[in-house]
Amino acid sequence: MKTKTYLLALFIALTFMMCNTSKKEDVDQTEKTPKVKESDEHIALSPADSLKLVNHQIEIKGEVEFPLQLTVDSLRKMKVVDINNLKIVCQSGAVKKDDKTSKGVLLKDILEKAKIKQNGHKDRNFYIVARASDDYKATFSWAEIFNNPTGENTYVLFEENGKPVKNGEMILICGNDIKTGPRHVYWLKTIEVYKVK
Repeated sequence: MKTKTYLLALFIALTFMMCNTSKKEDVDQTEKTPKVKESDEHIALSPADSLKLVNHQIEIKGEVEFPLQLTVDSLRKMKVVDINNLKIVCQSGAVKKDDKTSKGVLLKDILEKAKIKQNGHKDRNFYIVARASDDYKATFSWAEIFNNPTGENTYVLFEENGKPVKNGEMILICGNDIKTGPRHVYWLKTIEVYKVK
């Protein structure tokens, strides 16, 4: 009887120790796991790292008849638009940047030059992706660009406040958005046209 009681007590003690050890390991694992930042703020890059992301030409590709490679010089030869008082407003509503004057070309003009592959005038099921070299993306529908005031306010910029954008960089922005930050694409690399399937 004493042996059975002793074994039962030993079994209970070992079980209790194993449960506590497991919980302690769970706590240790939780503490070792890096905490994910709740905010979606961008990490500040050094000027050298930012410079590595600059593209000196942008490619227009996808469902277009005439793929293009555009530089600041080729944009200057297109119909250049002067934009006044362009604010960059982030998702929180804070103004991150306020350009008194900017110069650029309408995205609509660029896409008309590349000519989207449409089968007749009723073929409008396309979307446009502006992609940065860090893979940040902003999207637009065909209707936004060609049948909406957004098309008259979406630009590829090459000059801000009378100066070229950093080292030949080009930026895409939709001035029609209430919060312009989410579709403000630094380090613009490609403008891609896709057909909705």
